[in-house]
Amino acid sequence: MSTPPLTLRFAEELRFLLPTRHRREAVRLPSDGTSTVGHLVQSLGVPLTETGVLRVDGTAAPPSHLPSPGAVIEVSAAPRPEPLPEPVRLLLDDHLGTLARRLRVLGLDTAYDNNRGDDELVAQADAERRVLLTRDRGLLRRRALWRGAYVRGERPDLQLVDVLLRFRPPIAPWTRCPACNGLLSPVAKAEIAPLLPPGTRRSYDSFQRCGSCRRLYWPGAHHARLAATVRDARAVLGGSAGLGRSGTAATPGGG
Repeated sequence: MSTPPLTLRFAEELRFLLPTRHRREAVRLPSDGTSTVGHLVQSLGVPLTETGVLRVDGTAAPPSHLPSPGAVIEVSAAPRPEPLPEPVRLLLDDHLGTLARRLRVLGLDTAYDNNRGDDELVAQADAERRVLLTRDRGLLRRRALWRGAYVRGERPDLQLVDVLLRFRPPIAPWTRCPACNGLLSPVAKAEIAPLLPPGTRRSYDSFQRCGSCRRLYWPGAHHARLAATVRDARAVLGGSAGLGRSGTAATPGGG
C-alpha cells in the first residue's frame, strides 16, 4: 500500500514565491517520514521568515513538527504590520543600496555595505540584533540568522513601500546621513563657511553635519526628490500618526 502524500496549502500572499506550477492549487509532496514542516515549506521556495502560523490538520505546529503521512499543512503569511524590536535596526544586503539610502533619509538605523558576504551579513545581523532585509531567499533560510525579511518589488520605490507596510516603523526624516548612517545635527553656517562652495555660501543658511563621516548637508539640488520620498512615506504610513520628529531641519540635499 502506497503512503498517502502530504498536502500543503499556502496563503494567497505567499504563492508568488512558489514554483509557477504550484501557484494555483495545493501542493502535494511525498511523505518521507523525515522532513519537518519547516523543511517542506522552505523546499518549495518560501522562507519561514515570510510565514505566520503553520497548521497541521487544523492544529498549530512549530516548523520542527514531523507530519504524519496524508497530513494537510496550511501555511499562513506573516502578519502585517509585523512588530519590530526596539530600537528598530536594519541591515540590507549588497543589492539594496538605493533602498538603504532612502531608509536613512527617513531616519531609520540602516546598516549597508556592498562588500559584505553572506556569512558576514548573518554574523552582523545576529551580533547587532538587526533585521536583515534581502531578496535572496537562500540567505533567509540560514538557520543561524536571527531575523530577516524578504523585500518585495524590483524597483526601490516599490521596495520602500513594502518595508513600510510590513513593519510600519516610526520614522524621523532628516536625522541620519544617507551616505554612512551616522546621526545628523544642525551646524552654524559661520562654523563651516570656509568649507562651502561660494554659490552654496551665498544661497543657503541651514546646514547639518554628520557626526560620523562629517559630511555637510543643505537643501540643495536633491531637495525635491528626497522631500518627495518623505512625503510618500508619510502617506503610506497614514499621515503623522506614529511618526518621529520630522523635517524641521535642513533637507540633506548637498554635501
